[in-house]
Amino acid sequence: MSRGPLMTERQKDRPWLMRTYAGHSTAEASNELYRNNLAKGQTGLSVAFDLPTQTGYDPDHILARGEVGRVGVPVSHLGDMRRLFQDIPLEQMNTSMTINATAMWLLAMYQVVAEEQGADITQLQGTTQNDIVKEYLSRGTHVFPPGPSLRLTTDMICYTVNNIPKWNPINICSYHLQEAGATPVQEIAYAMSTAIAVLDSVFASGQIPEDRKGDVVARISFFVNAGVRFIEEMCKMRAFGRIWDRITRERYGIEDAKQRRFRYGVQVNSLGLTEAQPENNVQRIVLEMLAVTLSKDARARAVQLPAWNEALGLPRPWDQQWSLRIQQVLAHESDLLEYEDIFEGSHVIEAKVDSLVQECLAEIDRIQEMGGALAAVESGYLKSQLVSSHAERRARIEGGEEKIVGVNCYEATEPSPLTADLDGAIMTVDPAVEARVVASLKNWRDTRYQPPFNHPRPCKALEKLQEAAQGTGNLMAATLECVRSGVTTGEWSEALREVFGEFRAPTGVSSAPVAVTADAGTPLAVVREKVARTASDLGSGRLRLLVGKPGLDGHSNGAEQIAVRARDAGFEVVYQGIRLTPEQIVSAALAEDVHCVGLSILSGSHAELVPDVLVRLREAGAGDIPVIAGGIIPPADAEELRTAGVAAVFTPKDFGITEIIGRIVDEIRKANKLDPLEVPA
Repeated sequence: MSRGPLMTERQKDRPWLMRTYAGHSTAEASNELYRNNLAKGQTGLSVAFDLPTQTGYDPDHILARGEVGRVGVPVSHLGDMRRLFQDIPLEQMNTSMTINATAMWLLAMYQVVAEEQGADITQLQGTTQNDIVKEYLSRGTHVFPPGPSLRLTTDMICYTVNNIPKWNPINICSYHLQEAGATPVQEIAYAMSTAIAVLDSVFASGQIPEDRKGDVVARISFFVNAGVRFIEEMCKMRAFGRIWDRITRERYGIEDAKQRRFRYGVQVNSLGLTEAQPENNVQRIVLEMLAVTLSKDARARAVQLPAWNEALGLPRPWDQQWSLRIQQVLAHESDLLEYEDIFEGSHVIEAKVDSLVQECLAEIDRIQEMGGALAAVESGYLKSQLVSSHAERRARIEGGEEKIVGVNCYEATEPSPLTADLDGAIMTVDPAVEARVVASLKNWRDTRYQPPFNHPRPCKALEKLQEAAQGTGNLMAATLECVRSGVTTGEWSEALREVFGEFRAPTGVSSAPVAVTADAGTPLAVVREKVARTASDLGSGRLRLLVGKPGLDGHSNGAEQIAVRARDAGFEVVYQGIRLTPEQIVSAALAEDVHCVGLSILSGSHAELVPDVLVRLREAGAGDIPVIAGGIIPPADAEELRTAGVAAVFTPKDFGITEIIGRIVDEIRKANKLDPLEVPA
């Protein structure tokens, strides 16, 4: 009996690039991790840099304390970059680097290492993220003001188009916008507005001839997020493609359809991963991956998946392998790659995509009327819109309108073998790593003038960099000279800081509207009453809460939501944004005479920075001010913090923000020896 043509007769599409976002501790340790991942079938590299590298500080800078090697690999100079890619032929590799403010510096080091390997740099393939706008809005690793930042991006794009033509010099990144609360419409509109700002700047720079505009557009890539609402997310990707095609054709006159193609990579959503019943994160990750792979006409070029335990701490190599295997099963065991686009002609999909396109174009026009993306950053419009959207989402979760399995419904669970040993279920970075990295940096500085390196004195290269920055020429040549001269990451950044200055982005907290009502009988009304009665008992006009972000962790979403809800509960909130030293936080606490200090850290530096704040408060005679901590804090660390004197520790499982504010009031009453209020929070 005939069974019809075999599936194998149809040519399967080539799978997307499979990556794992990875890097930690040291260049040597990360190099070993990369080579192991490549041996397991990973087809590209995705480099995670630590926060000092991302924000332009050397490991021995005061702000780098506790942050070295925690959320990525420290790369302080050319020697580190050599070790990071040792025995990995860069001419054959496709490397993604999640780097923004210091992107030019890291690309320059990557190029020099490739040259030392004997590579033809015109054959280098990969991506530098290099999207500074979303750093101002959500991720917080910006350094310079918007104008100079856009210049660095412009110079990099022009340089790569002319010298490294296969490189993607920018990955316009809506990923972190969704993490900060963006709706699909905001995610598309803000990313497209950033793209318009970048392309306008590149074409106005005079560095690109008119007949090469298409080459620039063809190298612009995007990095997006995919949440668990996978039908909506898939429609979002189709809408992204249509809008990009329209903008590049109508605004920039690009005739070649291939050059107008929307090219994107994706990391699926980490915001939705839960600490409670974390095994459920596996099915969330699978559904999110389907959003960017099911539709052939809107399929990602590269995919990287988080690990099931990212809400608990740093994933281990085995956890990363599991996420890689999820991709490999879909690509190689299923029949997904054997068919044309399976959504073509669906009236449901078409209606949703059309709706998204119209709403996004309207929002893009609104931003253009404000003067474009950078003006909308500086005015605080974009940030306040994201803080508001995030607050609304949190309110839906707390009210049970938006269900999260294991968090606000179906909370009963069997003991999980995956988390039986919670401290063993994640990887920890040895605290001694920081001292070794700092010692290595000192050795580099001491020996960079000696054989076999014989670098010319870096001060000359830095002088040339500053001269170039004061002028209008492309900064890439001077940056490459700094690399070859043995300059460090901190030295390069500091030289540009002196010329460009630094930038503190708007927090969006003061202008965020009320997201949770305080009608009589609601949880927020109860907490407002507790706040008012406690302020009265203490004889102070209002309770004052300082929300602090010590260190370099720029993920401020949680801190902002605490600040907004505390404000709505009647607190006077002191929130100065990200990147503060413990000394600055304590000074602010004393100056503002606050009743509580709340510290938010997601990078793992809590073990060092939180106790430092406690010690400084005690030394200042203010040891009675309760300190609370929030973030991704493993149980053993939480216990140590409480032993050190922290009043309360909150982690992602504590999703009820109103309840957290109530707990803060309780700690203030306890610290001031007031009787507990007989009012449930």
